Amino acid sequence: MELKKCTLEDLKLLQKISIELFTDTFKNQNTEEDLKSYLEKAYNSTQLKQELTNKNSAFFFLLDNEEIVGYLKLNIDDAQTEDIAENAVEIERIYIRSDRKRKGYGTFLIQKAEQFAREENKKIIWLGVWEENLSALSFYKKKGFIQISSHSFFMGDDEQTDLIMTKTI
Repeated sequence: MELKKCTLEDLKLLQKISIELFTDTFKNQNTEEDLKSYLEKAYNSTQLKQELTNKNSAFFFLLDNEEIVGYLKLNIDDAQTEDIAENAVEIERIYIRSDRKRKGYGTFLIQKAEQFAREENKKIIWLGVWEENLSALSFYKKKGFIQISSHSFFMGDDEQTDLIMTKTI
């Protein structure tokens, strides 16, 4: 297992992987219209280019034998989607191919996020997770995250609730 930091040259591949993994994760719990609306907003080329070139964001492909099995997006400082805590790193996106789950990849990505936080002299890692994504909630709790609050997340026109979870490192 290894991480490869994404660059602007990876834009099209990142877009493809992002749409594929997000769709695979959430297609069964959302309408096709809401999913399509969200994907067009979150993963269009202009939006991803802006995120890739933000010095306070970092995308990483998770590779196993040269195959991309997931990816991770981390944010610091003003790139974070919310002001949760001082000295914090946000795990904005953490996705693994469904056929590769429960094989240690998620643990590896969390460890890499913690390492990144230490390198950036940050003391807290936080993320938002959909309240209905029970397997992810269970995973994060096992990794030492605790719920501190919640916020609205819009999937198209559907207002959903994300639980905000933090971990002190």
